[in-house]
Amino acid sequence: MKEFAEKHRDLISFILFFLYIGCILLASQTTPKTYVAYKTSEVINIDGEANESSWEKAAWTDLFIDIEGVKKPKYDTQVKMLWDDKNFYFFARLKEPHVWGDITEHDAVIFHNNDFEIFLDPEADVHGYYELEWNVLNTLWDQYLTAPYRAGNETLNGWEALGLKSAVAVQGTLNDPSDIDQGWTLEIAIPFRDFRTEYYENNVPKNKFWRLGFSRVNWDFDITDGKYSRKKDPKTGKLLHEYNWVWSPQYVINMHEPERWGYVYFTENEVGGEPYKFVIPEDEHVKWYLYELYRDLIHQKGKVKWETAHGEIFTDGKEILGKKVRPVLEKYKTGFVIWAQSPFTKKTLAVDSSGKFRAISMK
Repeated sequence: MKEFAEKHRDLISFILFFLYIGCILLASQTTPKTYVAYKTSEVINIDGEANESSWEKAAWTDLFIDIEGVKKPKYDTQVKMLWDDKNFYFFARLKEPHVWGDITEHDAVIFHNNDFEIFLDPEADVHGYYELEWNVLNTLWDQYLTAPYRAGNETLNGWEALGLKSAVAVQGTLNDPSDIDQGWTLEIAIPFRDFRTEYYENNVPKNKFWRLGFSRVNWDFDITDGKYSRKKDPKTGKLLHEYNWVWSPQYVINMHEPERWGYVYFTENEVGGEPYKFVIPEDEHVKWYLYELYRDLIHQKGKVKWETAHGEIFTDGKEILGKKVRPVLEKYKTGFVIWAQSPFTKKTLAVDSSGKFRAISMK
């Protein structure tokens, strides 16, 4: 055995490495990424450069990963976040050896260029969320979605992020295929007043969390007469598929499942000061489970076994953080509701057939 191990040491190391990576992926599939956004008292100049000391003190997110959570992207992407009493700040760094873009019309389909995207669900109810996209020319597409596409929705391109400021800095030369670039950076300030939240006039989310998704779309390219364009398959003439790289994996090629997005917690602690440890609330773990059941129902996968007893439709449920959760399915002529009582807070947590989440206190 020892001789076999010595002879095949490299092969064994290779297998153990991939088993290790597989365990990491399996462990992280149900736990979205988290980030603590610290408060800043410094004036942030939106110039794409992040020269302020607050940005130096702020931490980077984890590197983006492929949207399905299984591949390492070709190029690195990371984000920093800050906030003050008026704005939510972002600084994105996108590594890219060929920086190019040609869309200049506001509210055009920006992801037809390489782009950076932010998705925000302030109320964390999986309905009524915001999508904003930028290309390297700082062209913006801002929109409000009443619900995910799977539920049937309205996409309101008429919504405008009034007061939003953004700026791009290119580390290299724009639209010049003759050289190799380092990438581009994007700095953003979005006023909190632009977002419809439960807090309305007082909607600065002190000591609260929002659900956020970040996405980067990247295309393979062709160069014709010194100009970039999206690459086409030489056999079919059709555009090659884009790459989708994200902060918190979706495990499907679809950003419009907000229940999978990451968590950003707004601490009142000053950036660079006392660190804050954010722990995802226990009820959120129950919520993830309810959405597993919801997706199984609407996609008719039939993986979940529902039972009927005493007029009640239920599934055996599962153990979550050491507590048993048994969801109930209520069907109506116009839809359904999946709900469960939280063993942690005693609240009734519910997802209806449109995919909207509610937490009802029984006090």
